[in-house]
Amino acid sequence: MKVLGISGSPHANGSTAYALHHALQTVEAQGIETAYITLAGTTIAPCDGCLACRKGACVHDDDMAPIYQAMQACDGLILASPVYMGQVSGQLKVMMDRTVVARTASRFALSGKVGAGIACGAFRNGGQELTLQTMHTFFLQQDMLVVSDGPGYSHSGATIVGKASEDRLGLETVENLAVRMVRELQERAGR
Repeated sequence: MKVLGISGSPHANGSTAYALHHALQTVEAQGIETAYITLAGTTIAPCDGCLACRKGACVHDDDMAPIYQAMQACDGLILASPVYMGQVSGQLKVMMDRTVVARTASRFALSGKVGAGIACGAFRNGGQELTLQTMHTFFLQQDMLVVSDGPGYSHSGATIVGKASEDRLGLETVENLAVRMVRELQERAGR
């Protein structure tokens, strides 16, 4: 089993990266392999709706190809994003849009994988829930199973406020999210 974490922040070493690394360390402590991708510094062209992917690959030759391959190879996917204007970052939204190739021509290449989200905002009610809902919509459109951080907080996912390394409560939601993902992956493997 493998869990892939994708940081949608334009900052390679900010709070979003910190929170996602914390989640992946929690997953690794449970004996699951992880991989990490940052969208910081990548070049991913926006989807232009040309629909060429219905007949094969995307027409854009950019940094999306290895990201898409890593997504296909994982069993679980954790997306992490800073909150920008109450939503996911532009970098993450463009990446999510480009995965339309995963569901064209009846492929549904991400179907059955487990997805979870982490949202990092400046304030406790700073748009994290809507950012997580955007990630959930992506997961559901890819026919993925979505997990939340569960009891005792039971939010839509993990939420960080301010500097991630200083948000103990937020990091607990990150840990809960990671543990719930591992539990779901293990249950699915045991079926």
